[in-house]
Amino acid sequence: MAKHSPYAVVVIYDEDQQRLTVKAADPDKLAPQLQGVLEMPILLDEFDYRIDDEFARRLGAAMLNLIAAGQPGIEKYMSVTLEPIPRQGDGSR
Repeated sequence: MAKHSPYAVVVIYDEDQQRLTVKAADPDKLAPQLQGVLEMPILLDEFDYRIDDEFARRLGAAMLNLIAAGQPGIEKYMSVTLEPIPRQGDGSR
């Protein structure tokens, strides 16, 4: 895999084009614009440091719900389970 500098990931919903766009940006350049905005920490220890399919599903659902809070028009396309789905082998989260 190619080596890259760290990225901040930005997800944008364009209501007119009904499209989600994912952008990779320099976190240092974004930092001044992110002062005082809503922050949702996701602590890896709460997921037993497992970044797996269930983690990705819940992260995606959280991101979509946050977009929907400001752009409720996207909700008509959404059908996501917010509750944890048990992981194979441990029955948790």
